[in-house]
Amino acid sequence: MKIAVAGTGYVGLSMSILLSLRNEVVAYDIVQEKVEMLNKRISPIKDKEMEEYLKEKDLNLKATLDYKEAFKNADYIIISTPTNYDERLNYFDTSSVEDIIQKVISLNLDSTIVIKSTVPVGFIERIRKKYNTNNIFFSPEFLREGHALYDNLYPSRIIVGDTTEKAVTFGELLKEVSLKPDVKILTMEPTEAEAVKLFANTYLALRVAYFNELDTYAEMKGLNTKEIIEGVCLDPRIGDFYNNPSFGYGGYCLPKDTKQLLANYKDVPNNMIEAIVKANDTRKNHITSMILKRNPKVVGIYRLTMKTNSDNFRASAIQGIIERLKKHHITILIYEPTLKESTFHDCIVIKDIDEFKSKSDVIVSNRIDDCIKDISDRIYTRDIFTRD
Repeated sequence: MKIAVAGTGYVGLSMSILLSLRNEVVAYDIVQEKVEMLNKRISPIKDKEMEEYLKEKDLNLKATLDYKEAFKNADYIIISTPTNYDERLNYFDTSSVEDIIQKVISLNLDSTIVIKSTVPVGFIERIRKKYNTNNIFFSPEFLREGHALYDNLYPSRIIVGDTTEKAVTFGELLKEVSLKPDVKILTMEPTEAEAVKLFANTYLALRVAYFNELDTYAEMKGLNTKEIIEGVCLDPRIGDFYNNPSFGYGGYCLPKDTKQLLANYKDVPNNMIEAIVKANDTRKNHITSMILKRNPKVVGIYRLTMKTNSDNFRASAIQGIIERLKKHHITILIYEPTLKESTFHDCIVIKDIDEFKSKSDVIVSNRIDDCIKDISDRIYTRDIFTRD
């Protein structure tokens, strides 16, 4: 089949590589540098499997800046453009998704549109009515930053938000290029599929918030966080995973998805969903207060990225810490190798790690790396297990 993919972020690029193993794939993006890199088989994203597959596999893949070229004769057009959360409207900004839909409709194509971007519950139903078409459905993705292609090769499940023949075929397309032989395909109505995505991510945020609040209690009461977590998590119903304390849940998905789900709850009784959203602010306030207790004049922020093997710091929790520290007129230095700029949010970016360490009274690090272990007495972190 010919498949077009609009957007080459984590979702779009992993989809493009995955499906081009057995199909003709044309990836469309508006950023010329990304298009050129992809056509040279260079990954614009830091992801081990993406880099390897682009370099080593015989992929039927090309990238283009021309949407007409990408969409022409496509059996499926996958939309994976960003949908940021609009704090003012309490709603995902789905304008980039609708822009692609309008482009497809303007070309009078018979292509089936598959939305991979995260959308509010009820979005597909509204869009079908608005554009008078049923040839569009939602299929959520469940990927980790830095492991996006791996998670598509070994998916936990494949969910397709439609029960038509074209939807079932799409699910099979994903299954046949996965390396997990027993992956389960679930077909359901689009609104249920949209809910699966938001509830799954909100549960993950809940788990992060839970172990963070456990850590806050232990830190303030002088208890050993590691021993408590290990004792709790040996219960097989809880599990010893996804339990390393942090500065809060961040990244592109969890903060916005939890807020969107809470917005969808506006006429539904709830306590937990609202608490999950509020817990993240509470954690950041606590982390800030613990840093301030050290009375630093200069705080060094070691990495804006919050995960190992990630080059993405969109909505990273550390940015909330930075904003809170700035209100206390603390001088902030940032060490982030992926930044080309000399400043970030009015803070000085230092490129040399030794200079960064020598100038910082306290170094704040969500995750510990070997290059700062020599100054452990000046580090503030909640990285209990030195992983994740």
